[in-house]
Amino acid sequence: MTHSENLKKGEKGAWISIFAYLILSISKLVVAHFGNSEALRADGLNNSTDVIASIAVLVGLKISRKPADNDHHYGHYRAETVASLFAAFIMVSVGIQVIYDTIRKLWMGEITQPNMLTAWTALVAAIIMFGVYRYNVNLAKKVESSSLHAAAQDNKSDAFVSLGAFVGIIGAQLGLYWLDPIAGLIVGFIICKTAWDIFKDSTHTLTDGFDEKFLLKIKKSIAKVDGVKEIKDIKGRIHGNQSFIDIVILVDPDLNVKEGHDITVHIENLLAQKHNVHYAHIHIEPY
Repeated sequence: MTHSENLKKGEKGAWISIFAYLILSISKLVVAHFGNSEALRADGLNNSTDVIASIAVLVGLKISRKPADNDHHYGHYRAETVASLFAAFIMVSVGIQVIYDTIRKLWMGEITQPNMLTAWTALVAAIIMFGVYRYNVNLAKKVESSSLHAAAQDNKSDAFVSLGAFVGIIGAQLGLYWLDPIAGLIVGFIICKTAWDIFKDSTHTLTDGFDEKFLLKIKKSIAKVDGVKEIKDIKGRIHGNQSFIDIVILVDPDLNVKEGHDITVHIENLLAQKHNVHYAHIHIEPY
């Protein structure tokens, strides 16, 4: 299966997230309004940002499938990462708004007992989101999509957020009215924390950050290839979910062109089969 076909499959997960978040956000906001729950309201706003984030992931996956052109010689794979970064900005803005509104209401003493229906709404939403998370995390592994994996992690955090809202509302039902707005406040911080994690991973990729441990594994594998005398330099960068590796190796100076080429082909096959790296630029120098 080609990388483009994998990305197309990954779009299914984004669509499922969009529909789930859309239904849940509307349901939570309506129930929260009539049931007087700050925790459920914050949870509903959280899901509304997730709708936008999931749409961004979907657009990123579609753009990533575009072939290389005159302006993008390495393809459009980083569109996935840009989509994740865009989603992070939206999430943090809503998270800050939730935190501000909740603190203001606590300060003003605008605390009321929520309706029990809000608790059951939060619990059902948690169960649904955990199911969406399981589907998307498995799909992300199959299609090797970084943005879908980020979306799956967001699905999981949303399930726990809804559980937290449920606990807060139940506490308010028992007379601890402050637990409901406190749960809403925690939801705001969770939104901001999730946004920060996505932002950190996205910027690390966009600034050509690369896993040093993974690079070391690749280096050790190449060092065992017959004909490789020494590895002079090795670098890595990420494009979407693909690793691009640049390698400089030293070989016997008496080798002919074909023998040197055979070594590079051996390395390319090794990287593809053992490390799932399908793009490597290998430069040969005399030892």
